[in-house]
Amino acid sequence: MPQIDRRTMLRRSPLLAGAVGLGLPLIGRALPAQTGKSKLKVVVAGAHPDDPESGCGGTIALYSDLGHEVAILYLTRGEAGIPGTPAQEAARIRTAECRKACDILKAQPVFGGQIDGQTEVNEARYEEFRQVLDAQNPDIIFTHWPIDTHRDHRATSLLVYDGWLRSGRKYPLYYFEVMQGTQTQTFHPSNYVNITSTESRKRASCFAHASQHPDDFYKVHETMNQFRGMESGYGLAEAFVRHCESPGEALLD
Repeated sequence: MPQIDRRTMLRRSPLLAGAVGLGLPLIGRALPAQTGKSKLKVVVAGAHPDDPESGCGGTIALYSDLGHEVAILYLTRGEAGIPGTPAQEAARIRTAECRKACDILKAQPVFGGQIDGQTEVNEARYEEFRQVLDAQNPDIIFTHWPIDTHRDHRATSLLVYDGWLRSGRKYPLYYFEVMQGTQTQTFHPSNYVNITSTESRKRASCFAHASQHPDDFYKVHETMNQFRGMESGYGLAEAFVRHCESPGEALLD
């Protein structure tokens, strides 16, 4: 039996097999052909301003650079994220930071209407979020891994998962990691994306969230980018877990 090295094995994973040259999930020739679309709609859902950027900003930049449409769906506007600042003012500041970050990544900001630190998961919120998600009509979605120390991250993950189930699992679902070890827990990647060419844009989008002291939080993500790069054989990488019931095998080259 011929030996297979680690990088070859990773490239045979469902996420990378169709995009070896691009290092990008499901952006081979087959997916647009399967969907009948020349441009994909990518949705990245995070609990707070800066979560989507820190979790997969490099991947977002790769999608947008290829001309695909990316929406960053923030469940909250970060109302509790600036100590000593009233919620309404904090939301105003952080919404402006979201828009700046999205401009850097060439993405569209969308807001889910919940409150930072007071997120809810109940029948009404499931339905409300499902409507927001369906309005985006995604071809692929990324969100928080559900085992996380932050309640808002867990809430976002559950709301996305419920919306995905109600859609009939008609598009692939991937989970990203944030602040690995202190927030995301027991995360074992199935797939990696090479972000060596877009890490500088990821960094800039995170630093757009100036109220969050990015000099501190980005150090953790910089280490994650390097570590996932070593795992995957890339220079710098972001890691994901693909939900096993996601469609997609037929989309691969």
